[in-house]
Amino acid sequence: MNRVYLDFNATTPVEPEVLDAMLPYFSAEFGNAASIHTFGQKSRAAVETAREQVAALIGARPQEIVFTSGGTESDNHAIFGVVAQPILAVRSGEISRHVITSAIEHEAVLNACQALEKEGVRVTYLPTDSQGQIDLDELRRAIRPETVLITIMQANNELGTVQPLEEIGRIAAEADIYFHTDAVQSAGKIPIDVNALQVDLLSLSGHKLYAPKGIGALYVRGGTRLRQLLYGGHHQRGFRPGTENVAGIVGLGKAAEISRRALAADAQRVSFLRDKLQHGLVQRVPQSRVNGGEAPRTPNTTNLLFPGVEGEALLIALDLKGLACSTGAACSSGAVEPSHVLTAIGLPPEEARARLRFSLGRHTTSADIDFALSIVPSAVAQLRELSPTYRKEATAHS
Repeated sequence: MNRVYLDFNATTPVEPEVLDAMLPYFSAEFGNAASIHTFGQKSRAAVETAREQVAALIGARPQEIVFTSGGTESDNHAIFGVVAQPILAVRSGEISRHVITSAIEHEAVLNACQALEKEGVRVTYLPTDSQGQIDLDELRRAIRPETVLITIMQANNELGTVQPLEEIGRIAAEADIYFHTDAVQSAGKIPIDVNALQVDLLSLSGHKLYAPKGIGALYVRGGTRLRQLLYGGHHQRGFRPGTENVAGIVGLGKAAEISRRALAADAQRVSFLRDKLQHGLVQRVPQSRVNGGEAPRTPNTTNLLFPGVEGEALLIALDLKGLACSTGAACSSGAVEPSHVLTAIGLPPEEARARLRFSLGRHTTSADIDFALSIVPSAVAQLRELSPTYRKEATAHS
């Protein structure tokens, strides 16, 4: 059976060049990067090269890159590192802290903010418009004297919509508030310059840009006061103790180098294929439409609504035919509740469940898109035939 993968926002395959760079650090170059002998120093040199490669991808300085286990750890370290204060002081009201985020953030940010609320920290969840973008005037109005952090993702994992980070960064800088962005879905897909964006903290994840799972990075602007969350040795200048995952770090560095080199060409090719898929499905599937399609988006992502079907059922039907896509965030797979992102942009629950996300990647071909266009419309039609609700609605509109 022909199998096509259109779920690159969930994870990406490790590039052969990345794997080749990693392999020596599983065997011959096994030294601990903290050791001062030759074995250790070879690993240390590899780690520092990777730090330079990741920094170059986002316009940072190498010393501002902290390696982590992935995007979730990076998000948590940024948020708790800035906001965390002695719990008793917060509960007694001696210290007041306020955080601003958006209603469509990844769970790594939303759940971290909810945990802070349980400890007495106030959190404002900014709504978005129907395209998944926040209102900058609402952001300005949300700022209080006690606001210490603004955390707004750069690109949404479900919609692909891109927030106006440069303007957000300017607002945060003018108010002297730390600004963190989750760039897990944007790093390697769109250009990033942390200085132009005025971000203080930025999270990224290796397995979203053709590096292995279990490795990520947190950009920490020089001078940013970040509370230590883990305690151990003095690795990475004390920001993140623990023996470095040298092979993973090397892989992330190589992937960042490749992404930087190929970014413009990848974006042009993938966006063409994304638009071909999106337009083709809207034309072939009655009543279908694109969620967030009028906002700036990452070049690889489209989220489509197919009224009258359950997204999970459609996902399974397509997988049986050889097409892998998604109903939303991989971290929420199996969730009964409709997508918090789609309900936040105004979709009723039944529509929020009737969607699929197609996310393309570096290895997606025109033949892959043709295959998707050949099977999705018939799969939707078959499921609609089984839906008494859709048949009733269709009859009413005829």
